[in-house]
Amino acid sequence: MYKIYGRPGSGSLAVQVALEELNAQYERIWVGTEPAEVARYRAINPTGRVPALVLPDGAVMFESAAMLIHLADSPAQSSLAPQPGTSRHAAFLQWMVFLSANVYEAVLRMYYPARYSTRGEADAEAIRERGTADFCAHLAIIGQTMNPYVLGAEYSIADAYLYMLAGWYSGDKADLYVSMPALKTHAKLVSARAAVAKVEADHAR
Repeated sequence: MYKIYGRPGSGSLAVQVALEELNAQYERIWVGTEPAEVARYRAINPTGRVPALVLPDGAVMFESAAMLIHLADSPAQSSLAPQPGTSRHAAFLQWMVFLSANVYEAVLRMYYPARYSTRGEADAEAIRERGTADFCAHLAIIGQTMNPYVLGAEYSIADAYLYMLAGWYSGDKADLYVSMPALKTHAKLVSARAAVAKVEADHAR
């Protein structure tokens, strides 16, 4: 059995979706934000951040993109990623890294801008604005290639990752969808999947 440590609405959502898509047995464990609980959690994940995934053999992973790639490439799966070694799998890896290194990073600047300056809140607004602009620019790049999913006609776990990240837009999503209609279509398709609906309901409790 897997164990997934997370928080509602956090990066653990996409990993939990992957476990549901695989029909894997897992335990979902919420991690509180109190200092004592975070300190205890560091014994599992030294970064102190969620998510963390405990594999059936007891090994622990952190970094959500790495977890998703690992689960998608597991022998038990048949539809969460293209066959390793193919050019389609290369594209899958490309977009997973792009989403993690660029879109996720921009999200952090949107929501935690004071972390990115030694002057803290004095520079926060400018950093937040730049993070939001970069977030939209990165989504526009991937939006130009979707048809209707990240890899074309077939769903992959990259779609759950994109869906989660795009859902963190800090502004009015209607405005985002006007400029990126492909993203609106994508969100509608992904949200209709049983695994996604189940996990979103769990995170909304």
